Amino acid sequence: MTTKLMGQGVQRVEDQRFLRGQGRYADDVAVGPATLHAAVLRSPHAHARILDIDVSGVLDVYGVHAVWTYDDLTGPMAEPLPLLIPHPALTHGRTQYALAKDEVNYVGEAIAFVVAEDRYVAEDALDRIRVDYELLPPVVGIDAARAADRLVHDDVPGNVGARLEQEVGDARAAIAAAPHRLALDLTVERSACQPLEGRGTVARWDPDLNRLQAWTSTQSSTGVRAALAVKLGLDLGQVDVITPDVGGGFGVKINHPWPEELLVPLAAKTLGRTVKFTEDRREHFISTAHERGQVQHVEVGFDDEGQLLGLDVEFWHDHGAYTPYGLIVPIITSTQLLGPYKPGAYRVVFESLYTNTVMVTPYRGAGRPQGCFAMERTMDAIAEYLGRDRTEVRAVNFIQPDEFPYDHGLVFQDGRELEYDSGDYPAMLEKIKALVGWDEFPQFQKHMALQGRRVGIGLAAYVEGTGVGPYEGAHVHIETSGKVKVATGLTTQGQGHATVFAQLVADELGCRFEDVEVVTGDTRRMPYAVGTFASRAAVMSGSAIHLAAKRAKEKVLKIAADALEAAEEDLQIVDGVVSVIGAPSSSLDLGTVSVLSNPLRYAFDEASKRATQFSVGDPGKPPVPEDEEPGLEGKDFYSPERATFASGMHAVIVETDPDTAEITILKYAVVHDCGRLINPMIVEGQIHGGVAQGVGGALYERMAYDESGQLLNASFMDFLMPYVTEVPDGIDIDHLETPSPLNPLGIKGAGEAGVIPSAAVFAAAIEDAERIPITAMPISPSDLFALRAHLPPTEERP
Repeated sequence: MTTKLMGQGVQRVEDQRFLRGQGRYADDVAVGPATLHAAVLRSPHAHARILDIDVSGVLDVYGVHAVWTYDDLTGPMAEPLPLLIPHPALTHGRTQYALAKDEVNYVGEAIAFVVAEDRYVAEDALDRIRVDYELLPPVVGIDAARAADRLVHDDVPGNVGARLEQEVGDARAAIAAAPHRLALDLTVERSACQPLEGRGTVARWDPDLNRLQAWTSTQSSTGVRAALAVKLGLDLGQVDVITPDVGGGFGVKINHPWPEELLVPLAAKTLGRTVKFTEDRREHFISTAHERGQVQHVEVGFDDEGQLLGLDVEFWHDHGAYTPYGLIVPIITSTQLLGPYKPGAYRVVFESLYTNTVMVTPYRGAGRPQGCFAMERTMDAIAEYLGRDRTEVRAVNFIQPDEFPYDHGLVFQDGRELEYDSGDYPAMLEKIKALVGWDEFPQFQKHMALQGRRVGIGLAAYVEGTGVGPYEGAHVHIETSGKVKVATGLTTQGQGHATVFAQLVADELGCRFEDVEVVTGDTRRMPYAVGTFASRAAVMSGSAIHLAAKRAKEKVLKIAADALEAAEEDLQIVDGVVSVIGAPSSSLDLGTVSVLSNPLRYAFDEASKRATQFSVGDPGKPPVPEDEEPGLEGKDFYSPERATFASGMHAVIVETDPDTAEITILKYAVVHDCGRLINPMIVEGQIHGGVAQGVGGALYERMAYDESGQLLNASFMDFLMPYVTEVPDGIDIDHLETPSPLNPLGIKGAGEAGVIPSAAVFAAAIEDAERIPITAMPISPSDLFALRAHLPPTEERP
C-alpha cells in the first residue's frame, strides 16, 4: 500500500511556477490586442457635498473612449452596492454607490470612471474633470464619532450604525459581589491589509454568445459573479468569473463587489472591448478597506485564585464610512474574546460607529486580535493584582478537556451557537511553557538586568472559530489519461491549496499525487461556492473534496469490479491502479476505468475506440446503468452544522533598549491546535506569515489620519512594515492535535493563527520588561519613550 499523504510535509507544487516568475495575475490577463484601460477619479475630501461634476473636456483627450459619473448609471447600477451580511442589530447600515451620488464620505471614494487606450491617457484625462464641492465637517476617529457633534450620515443618529448586546448570567451583579474587581481601558488602532498585489479586474463581453467573462483578484469569485449578474441585468448563466493567481488577499479582497469590479464589466459590455483596471498602491491605501480600530472598557470580578466570576466588556468599533460587510468584525471580537476560558457571567455590548474614513472589512484575524488583546490584558492584570504567576491565573480559568463540546451560550458570527468542539488547553499551556522556557526566564531576566539590559516575557492564548459555513463543493474527474482533475469554488491567495487538496484526493482515491491537478476560483468549473476567508478552506473545501473523491472512488470500484469479475470489497487502488487484493495481475489503471465509464458512440482516439457502445458492455444491459451517469467523476458538497474551533498560545521574549526604547525580539514560540494536520510544513508556513503580520501590527503598522480625514501615511515610505530583519528568523513551533468531530477529516483552520495574539503577547512582554502598563497597541519606540517620560519619578524603573 502507498503511504498516506495526510500529515506529511509534501513540498508545495505551486512554488516552482511562482519562483520562476510564471504566475499569472489579473494584470497579466491579456484577452486580445485591443484592451482598454480604466482609471478612477477619487475624492480628495473626507466629507463633502458634490455640487457639480464637469466632464466636458474629457472626451476631447485623444485616446479616451468613455467617462462615467453617477448620472450615467442606470437601473441596478445606480443603486447602492449590496450590504452583503445584514444583521438585525445593524439598524442603520449604509453602503456606497459605484460612483458617488451627491456626497463623498471618505478620501478616496470613487467619483468618476474613465476608459482610454492606456492607463496613462486615462489618468491624464482625470485631470480634465472639474468637481465643485461644498465641504462638510468630517468625523475622524472613535472619540469624534462618539461625541456625535457632527454626523457622517445625516440620517444616522449619533453615528451609531449598530448596537449589539449579549449576556449570559448577570455579569454586573457577579462583579459587584466578587472578592476582587478591576477595570481596564484599552485601545487598538487601525491597520490594513497590504497584499503584494492590489485589486485588479479585466472584463470582456462576447456579443455572439451574449456572455460576460471577468477576471478579478478576489477572495470570492462566485460572489462577484452574482453581483455582476444582478447589477448588469444578466442571468447568472451569462456570467463567468475567473480568479487567476492572487498575490495575497488577507481579507481586503473578500469584500465584493468593489466599484471597479462593476464598472469594468459595464464598460466592456458598453464599448464592446476588453477593459482592464489595476489599482496603484496609493489607491489601495485610500480606497479599499482597513480594520482593527477599537476602544475597549473591561470590568472583571474574580476570586483569590484569579478565577473569573464576572466579565463585563463594552467596546466601540470604528467601521468607517460604510458597512458593506455588516457586523462580522465586532461580532467576532465580542464572542472570540473569551478565548479558552470560562468567564463566569459574561456581558458584552458594542457600538459600531461611522467615521469619515475608509470602510472596515475583515483583515487577517478579523476582530480576534482585538478580542484577544482585551482578554489577555485582563488575565495579566489579574495576575499582577494577585501577585500570581500569569500562567497560573490562566490555568484556573481554562475549559477542561472533558468539558467539550463547550457551549458559551452566545451567538457566533455565523448566527449559530458559540460551541467549542474540541481542545486541550492545559496540555497546550505546558507545551508553550516548555518551548519558551517560561520557568527558567526569571533567572535569565535577573542575569540580563545585571548587565543593564531589560528583557520581558509575554504569553497569550486564543481560540479561533474556523470553517464557517454555509457550504463548499468539489468536483473530481478522472480523465482517460489517468489524470485527476479537481475543482473547488473557493479562491487561492497563496495558501498551498493545490498541494493540500491533491494530498486529500490522492489519499482517498488511491491515485498518484503527481496526477492530481487542482483548479480554484473558476465559476465555469464550480459555479456554487462561498469564498476564502475565516480559515475555512481546508475545513470546507477540504471536506468537500474528500467527499467528492470518495464518490469517484465508489464509481471506480463498481466499474472495475464488473470488468475484473471481482467483488468491490476485494479491490484496492494503489498508485492509480485498481487490482484484486492478492492478485495484482488482475488489474486496471484509472485511465482504463475512465474509458469504461463512458461508452461513446464514436471513436475519436484509441481510448474512445475502446469505449464505443459497439465494442464494450454486456449485451443484456444498457451501456450506462439507470442509476449512473457517463464519465468517471464525483461531486459533493460539505455543509457543517457549526464552526470548528482551533486554538493556540504564543509566547515572546523581548528586549527594550534603555536609551532608544527600541524593541527587539529575542525568542518567539507558538503552540497551535488545528486538529489533524494535512501538511505540517504548510501549516507552519501559515504560522510564520501570520507572526510576521502580527509583528507589524503590534510594533509598526497604523493608519494615521489627521483631523480632516486625510491619511498621512498612504505609501510604503511612511506606512511601516517589518522587514525580514524585524521578524524573528527562528520561530519555535509545536503542534497539538485534538481532532474535530464536526467534519470527516477531523481538521480545523490554520490561516489566521499566527496573527491573532500578537498585540496581546507583545504588550505583555514589553510590560514585563518595562514595568509600565501597556494599554494601547501598536506600540513603537516613540510610544514607549513617551510612556517612560510620563512616569512619576517614584515609578521609574530602576
